[in-house]
Amino acid sequence: MNEIKHILLLEDDVVDVMTTRRAFKELEIAEKLHVGNNGEEGLSFLNDPAQPLPDLILLDIYMPRMNGHEFLQEIKHDERFKRIPIVVLTTSKEDGDRLESFNKGVAGYIIKPVSYAKFVEALSQVHAYWSLNQLPEEQSE
Repeated sequence: MNEIKHILLLEDDVVDVMTTRRAFKELEIAEKLHVGNNGEEGLSFLNDPAQPLPDLILLDIYMPRMNGHEFLQEIKHDERFKRIPIVVLTTSKEDGDRLESFNKGVAGYIIKPVSYAKFVEALSQVHAYWSLNQLPEEQSE
């Protein structure tokens, strides 16, 4: 079983970050939640050798400075990071955002539920799936 140890949340909305932290606590998700407010902060985190590589990235689409699509463009072309699973967690219901996200290699796309209870349920399902998912081990080429 692949245990998630670190999750990177890229989200610019302070309320959504607090809601996610609250849901993690309620669900007793033990993984360390790292937070960045935009794609640039996400790339800085990933490129910082003092930080652990996340086992999962939760990504909002609409953020300032570097949005989710721009972040995906960067990360999925970098050999070091392209295998990190990314689940988009956004308010965007636009088909174009979904299509672009999947074309850039996301593992999932979840529209943030309006109610807290449904949000907790969605995070619970994402966590359960990635806790059971068998990711390939890194191999030197």
